[in-house]
Amino acid sequence: MSAPASSTNAPASSTTSTPTAPGALPLIGHALQLARRPLPFMTSLREHGSVVRIRIGPTPAFVVTDPALTRKVLVTDSAHFVKGGKIIDALRTFFGDGLATVADGDTHLRNRRLIQPMFNKSHIADRGAAMIDQVQGLISAWPAVVPRDVYADMNEVALSAFLVALFGADLPEHLEGEFVTLMPEIMKGAIRQTILPPWTTRLPLPANRAHADRVARLRTLIDQAIDHHADRSPGLAPAADEVSAGAERCPHAEARTKDQGGLFKTLLTAEDPLTRQQLQDEAITLLTGAIETTGTTLAWTLYEITQHDEVQRRLREELTAVCGDRPLRYDDIAQLHYARQVLQEAIRKYGPAWMVTRTAARDIDLGGHRIPEGADVVWSPYLHQHDARYFPDPDTFDPDRWTAERAPAGRGSFLAFGDGRRKCIGENFAWAELQIILASILRAWPRFTLTSHPPRVQAVVTVKPDTLTMAYFPQATSMSQAGAEEAPLLQPSKSRHKE
Repeated sequence: MSAPASSTNAPASSTTSTPTAPGALPLIGHALQLARRPLPFMTSLREHGSVVRIRIGPTPAFVVTDPALTRKVLVTDSAHFVKGGKIIDALRTFFGDGLATVADGDTHLRNRRLIQPMFNKSHIADRGAAMIDQVQGLISAWPAVVPRDVYADMNEVALSAFLVALFGADLPEHLEGEFVTLMPEIMKGAIRQTILPPWTTRLPLPANRAHADRVARLRTLIDQAIDHHADRSPGLAPAADEVSAGAERCPHAEARTKDQGGLFKTLLTAEDPLTRQQLQDEAITLLTGAIETTGTTLAWTLYEITQHDEVQRRLREELTAVCGDRPLRYDDIAQLHYARQVLQEAIRKYGPAWMVTRTAARDIDLGGHRIPEGADVVWSPYLHQHDARYFPDPDTFDPDRWTAERAPAGRGSFLAFGDGRRKCIGENFAWAELQIILASILRAWPRFTLTSHPPRVQAVVTVKPDTLTMAYFPQATSMSQAGAEEAPLLQPSKSRHKE
């Protein structure tokens, strides 16, 4: 176990020299290693100390490799490590001041208090049946036997489920379809913006213009979804800019039924409503958060299931014990304990985030290391969740790590959702959505098999598979039948947003 972190206010004489990671090159520092082998490089830093200096170009950054010190950054001393850094700054440029990117302070606290009720368990449960219907409709429509791009499918299903939860089950089909088409391209553009030097993103290049156009179109779609929502629920309060323009609140707002609309109605009916710009920023933040991490987790989970027959057997037996022959209900997911363990192990093994940044608000001591004001402080869920001190044999997929007897040993190093006042606000929703989608796939398809080579990890914003295709079968065939069926499988079919 790690030694306790030293006090924030430790005297200067207690500080030690912060080691610099080997392999820095002139001008670019460690950027080449971060680009070519980011995960091995990041995990190797643990060998050099609890805080290690790296250079990204000429700019130094301090990587925290000890989970106890990371919790000081996120919880104990969070006031001195504010939201910021290269990744956050790049996302803020295009996605505005949503909850994930807005700077620490009154605005963040106000918006978090407004949004928090959207993600309490009762609000999520209200949307559970609609989410299950949406997910099952998409999954059951997949053609049997044909190989499919699992990562694209999981992103599409996750987005569709979240759109239903966010805006309601009656979102017009053309709006849903355009969201599904647009979001993957926007995510690619956002990733590109975080990798390139800031000055290149301001040049009038075709890629920059296309990304800006897509973000503008996304904001238009969100406006249309909000307007549709308001039209369908007349009691919804207008946004703050509409109030200032003279719009009136409906006196019968409390007459709405709880099933009208989706989670977003919480923001639209707030006593201190957000402006239309702020509503757009929050919707973009929620949508991007709902796709990449959820889709990545599900893709890796399905891959690991194909590699471990015992895991799949236990999952299916648990589903049968809970549901029998009837359809899945939202109340069932609380009883799918082993499925939760499987998903949590996929999150642990594959991140999904591998590099998160904060900015030191002043000169500060962190575990005996002096961090100068304005410096980027980097922490990595992937690094902590591959620490053998807390997760023995960390590259092994072992859902039983999360049994009641074993889970406490590694809980302090499981930081996939962050911690402290900036902890992911949608964690409850994420678990519900993951459980619904995984259970629906297992119920709809008695067997699925890998049709691509075993995927390699790619560290972009999340730790995603490079190539991952599977074929789904309507009944559990024998191995000889499977060989005959799978012989003609050549190219994966494309999910809706690529057609």
